[in-house]
Amino acid sequence: MARIFITGSTDGLGLATARTLLNEGHEVLLHARTRARAAALDDLAPQAAGVVVGDLSSAAETRDLAEQVNAHGPMDAIIHNAGVYLASGRVATPEGHSRTLAVNVLAPYLLTALIERPHRLIYVSSGMHHGASGNLQDIDWTERRWNASVAYAESKLHVTALSASIARHWPHVLSNCVDPGWVPTKMGGAGAPDDLAMGHDTQSWLAVSDDPAALVSGNYWHHRRMRKPAPEVTDTDFQDRLTDKLAELTGVTLF
Repeated sequence: MARIFITGSTDGLGLATARTLLNEGHEVLLHARTRARAAALDDLAPQAAGVVVGDLSSAAETRDLAEQVNAHGPMDAIIHNAGVYLASGRVATPEGHSRTLAVNVLAPYLLTALIERPHRLIYVSSGMHHGASGNLQDIDWTERRWNASVAYAESKLHVTALSASIARHWPHVLSNCVDPGWVPTKMGGAGAPDDLAMGHDTQSWLAVSDDPAALVSGNYWHHRRMRKPAPEVTDTDFQDRLTDKLAELTGVTLF
């Protein structure tokens, strides 16, 4: 059985993924943004490997979260599931970054750099990344007029390219990105048309399966099928410029 850490596992896709993997007998380390949010995991906590707490919009709490995970010992897989979607304005983090960028990109980057390297990494993306610009000049939205939908799409382009970059630099780690579809979660809304079960199936499968089809790296998935990502994702120059920018914003070098 595998040991898996899942960010953002108090509700939505993260919680559904955790339940699935626990029911299959795997060890799952759960994550909540706050102690109060951790109470939502009271029914799962006795079955889990533990619950770690940290707000991913804070770099300090994200660093502390990495230490908490490392204290639990090595993970076989990490699913970077946590994310934020629409905000009416640019919400600044304690470090002054856009909250969308911090939670959706900087936190996965920091956790990837600071947590002991697992065998498998899975990053949750979105089909919206196809509509994002590859211009990295203002990824923190300090110059442009705020557009929540565009900011979200850009963040998903960045995390998808990050996943591909990790696959290129760390050949002994299986790094993949998943588009879960538009599913009826708190983020997706009750009217979302896609199947919630299918929305978390691919992440679970990539995290633990010994199926040869799952033992691959550097791919973008939707419902267990490889899909073609935006051109920037596989552009090594874009990948390098992105990771340089993330190193600059976080003070942590990944490669």
